[in-house]
Amino acid sequence: MDQIKEELTKGDPLSTWWPYIVAAVVGVVVTVRSIMGGQRCPSENKIDGLVVVMTGGTGGIGWEVCKEVCSRSGHIILACRNMEKAEKMIRTLKKLQPNAVIEPIYMDLKSFDCVRRFVKTIESKFSQIDILINNAGLMFHPFEKTVDGYEMHLQCNYLGHFLLTILLLPLLHKSRQGRIINVSAHAHTTAKMDYEDPLNIGPWATPYHPRDAFAHAKLACILVTRHLATRVCHKTNVTVNSLTPGLVRGTGHLDSSPIMKALCAKVITYPWMWLFMKTPSQGAQTIIYLATEPKLKEVSGKFFNDCEIVESSEVSRDDKLAEKLVKESMSAVKIEKLML
Repeated sequence: MDQIKEELTKGDPLSTWWPYIVAAVVGVVVTVRSIMGGQRCPSENKIDGLVVVMTGGTGGIGWEVCKEVCSRSGHIILACRNMEKAEKMIRTLKKLQPNAVIEPIYMDLKSFDCVRRFVKTIESKFSQIDILINNAGLMFHPFEKTVDGYEMHLQCNYLGHFLLTILLLPLLHKSRQGRIINVSAHAHTTAKMDYEDPLNIGPWATPYHPRDAFAHAKLACILVTRHLATRVCHKTNVTVNSLTPGLVRGTGHLDSSPIMKALCAKVITYPWMWLFMKTPSQGAQTIIYLATEPKLKEVSGKFFNDCEIVESSEVSRDDKLAEKLVKESMSAVKIEKLML
């Protein structure tokens, strides 16, 4: 009998150190995922009937924002290039939320003329809009110029949205409290900007790297946010803020990276991406917060991360550079005045 008891004791997993190792590993993983996931939007505020114009809403972060805005009774105007994908997304959303109010209107950020036509359509349908979410963008795109002659990252991530914002300012001003939300990225911290060439037109060919082009465009988003907030919208009821959604997986952007096309790279990196990167739902929380939080009614020109105001890079706070950038941007999109 004593021998049996001894064998049972040896076989008891709790008498070994392995359970403690497993528990510690699980605890670390859960803690890291909790920290990297960021804060959930603390606002439960409804936005009954408010008109929300949004780019990039057919997948990834944008899809999560659309679901949340519709659940809060917002009226979404989906500016999208792929209408077939948009219709499919809306059918899916309607199954989840039968009362969702969402309609797609064609717009391609690669064409300034298309952006102008989109705005004319909006003006013909709505007397005002309440929220503009500039979310669409691309990443790791090989060098290519748009029909307007600008590098693809620059126009799709920045110039197209700049034109859209300026043209919609009068409709935003008619809202009781118009909000402009510019989605930037952590990558802006690695970007540099030449004061004499803020649109980075000169060095396109030599050297060119998609990562740098993406970072440059996201830096421009923050600079123009600060300028609009302090020089254009400061005496109006329109606020403009920018944010980083954090490092987010499942958006499709990384699929276009040359590195991620290799199977071995996916096998090695995906577990780490799962551990250290946000889900699209987690990445959407700050956008939702900026769109719905009543306390932000008079907050403008700020940069947000995880639903909190944080400080962006030093170059992104250069007001003289921002003014120069806006001047060059107005020339690029052929706008003479910034006015409400």
